[in-house]
Amino acid sequence: MIISCERHQARSFTIAENLCNVVSNDAMNSDYRLLVVDAPAIALAAEAGTFFHLACPTREDDRPLLRRPMSIYRIDRQRGQMSFLYKVTGIGTRGLATLGPGDTLDALGPLGRGFRIPDGAKHILLLARGVGLATLAPLAELATSRGVRATAVLSARSRESLMSEAYLQSVGARVITVTDTAGDSDVVALAARLRQIQASSPFDFVATCGSNRLLQLLQTLSVEWDVPGQVALEQNMGCALGMCFACVRAFRAVDGKEDYRRVCWDGPVFDLREALPW
Repeated sequence: MIISCERHQARSFTIAENLCNVVSNDAMNSDYRLLVVDAPAIALAAEAGTFFHLACPTREDDRPLLRRPMSIYRIDRQRGQMSFLYKVTGIGTRGLATLGPGDTLDALGPLGRGFRIPDGAKHILLLARGVGLATLAPLAELATSRGVRATAVLSARSRESLMSEAYLQSVGARVITVTDTAGDSDVVALAARLRQIQASSPFDFVATCGSNRLLQLLQTLSVEWDVPGQVALEQNMGCALGMCFACVRAFRAVDGKEDYRRVCWDGPVFDLREALPW
């Protein structure tokens, strides 16, 4: 299946059902796995913040009916590969965890609206927790490839739960890690630290994913610093093509009232200040 269309951000894109050969599917720690696949050119045209709708294999009594939306962790166009970082939480991801080298992953996409780094940006802040790191990692690589400095703050329960540090450093991002066990992931402490960085090296764009409290923190700071920002939202989906309206959620409109948008089609990346906490 291939769908070509024009969207409101004035670009053409192609959605395809991509049959991808699995290269590896390894455990990163006790919770997360990294799935690497060979991908066709249509899939490799994906942008930071866009996603794929993955068909999950059946497993014993687990028979997932719907596909699962999954953000892109890495796009390696030189090798013709893309990666997905995911947490095994239910019947869909348990099925994904059974895939091995040589198996086929059915990935519908790329889908959605991705991140847009403002023209003239010199220093961006990426703030994420847990699997939200998977969504922001391509944004860091995009920024540094354009000569934009990227500071990535990674939050997790413990040092063992942190991921992506080496990858982000390899693409040139400055990485700061905070954890619950170390006591430096607290919102108050984190806000103070970010304000210190802002005072010496101002940010002109901010982005977040994966945490309600980090979303609210970044909304406060973006207003305080008068800088734009974006958030990538996670949502259960049906079709992921904007037709079923299963992923609709409320947003703050320009006039201050709430309106409703489809995360799959209007997002999953939205203006930071329009997103409502959940």
